[in-house]
Amino acid sequence: MGIGTVRAQAGDDAVERRREQRGWYFYDWACSVYSTSVLTVFLGPYLTSVARAAADPDGFVRPLGVPVRAGSFFAYCVSASVVVAIVVMPVAGAAADRTGRRKPLLAAAAYTGAAATTALFFLDGHRYLLGGLLLIVANASVAVSMVLYNSYLPQIAPPEERDAVSSRGWAFGYAAGSLVLVANLVLFTGHDSFGVSEATAVRICLASAGLWWGVFTLVPLRRLRDRRAPAAAAPRVRGWRQLAATVRDMRERPLTLAFLLAYLIYNDGIQTVISQASVYGSEELGLGQSTLITAVLMVQVLAVAGALGMGRLARAYGAKRTILGSLIAWTATLAAGFFLPARAPVWFFVLAAGIGLVLGGSQALSRSLFSHLVPPGKEAEYFSAYEMSDRGMSWLGPLLFGVTYQLTESYRDAIVSLVAFFVIGFVLLARVPVGRAIRDAGNPVPDRI
Repeated sequence: MGIGTVRAQAGDDAVERRREQRGWYFYDWACSVYSTSVLTVFLGPYLTSVARAAADPDGFVRPLGVPVRAGSFFAYCVSASVVVAIVVMPVAGAAADRTGRRKPLLAAAAYTGAAATTALFFLDGHRYLLGGLLLIVANASVAVSMVLYNSYLPQIAPPEERDAVSSRGWAFGYAAGSLVLVANLVLFTGHDSFGVSEATAVRICLASAGLWWGVFTLVPLRRLRDRRAPAAAAPRVRGWRQLAATVRDMRERPLTLAFLLAYLIYNDGIQTVISQASVYGSEELGLGQSTLITAVLMVQVLAVAGALGMGRLARAYGAKRTILGSLIAWTATLAAGFFLPARAPVWFFVLAAGIGLVLGGSQALSRSLFSHLVPPGKEAEYFSAYEMSDRGMSWLGPLLFGVTYQLTESYRDAIVSLVAFFVIGFVLLARVPVGRAIRDAGNPVPDRI
């Protein structure tokens, strides 16, 4: 084979890789609307209002006979979705690595979640149990789909490209969230002119996120390619026991496990802020739904710039240092949130701006950094454990948030406890020598990490 032929082949491979990367970005574009419009903005306050309407005179609902304060129901449902995700994610990860057929599994998870989200249109009256069930299904489905989605990253991007590719994926997601939130804001604020009630406008916004998720999932399903793992690398353990096998395998790579532990802790704080911010704004600060939508829209716009900007910082200073800097910013921003005055939208917007600038970058760089710590041939297996840290194992924050409110009836007390997640995560991450961790995983070490 001549030099010209080799170069032509390399060029063709690069073109195909770019095509897959563009398709990969579109799953962030598809599913991130669920995270923004549904989980972050509308469902928390709306499901809480439905639960309050169904509550007894003491303010309690009783799912399965268990007394739950209506204001805690949403947070508990977010935690309950973890149980489903823990059972299903290792099954999906093991099946993807064993068969190499990620796309059918990605499609099944994505369309289950999209269908559950679309069905939120029927959440009204006293149907808080229906809302809780659909939330659990949708939240578990997005977690499973992200296992499969993230596991493509080491296959479609060489080590030197992963920070940039991961950051672009997050930027696509936040751009989609911004676009849909603008449409949501128009519908919600002008619901009378559209001839619908405020509650119906919320239900339309919830259902439209599911439709968006389903339609744009078609793009990655067309462009991504399945690759069969080498027989020696394919996992021999099936089902939920794969998680235990993966953790045992990680014990041979303790630095990978140490990074995952740090990420589990600080990301628990991030995910709790994402899911509970609108409840905090509406219930504790007395802010209207339009204010919350505008604030989250600001987060989405700034998160695009933040993800891309932190991707550039990572090229200059390394991903680890950039993530550590973002955790300091998270700590300061969240601590300031405790002191926000009620009914003061301007200060809430300032807080939203601080969150937006660090949100996308801290998540995108964590994903790309972890991809360097994954042994070749075990991408989905390891990313199932990662995804449990990302969405699946983020149960302690919402649970603590809900329990604190149930005991104190103060969302301020609940929000301030989250600072500990960022402080502890910072300390643990700072102690991980990532260069040695990458070598121990059998991967080449980038020039700057």
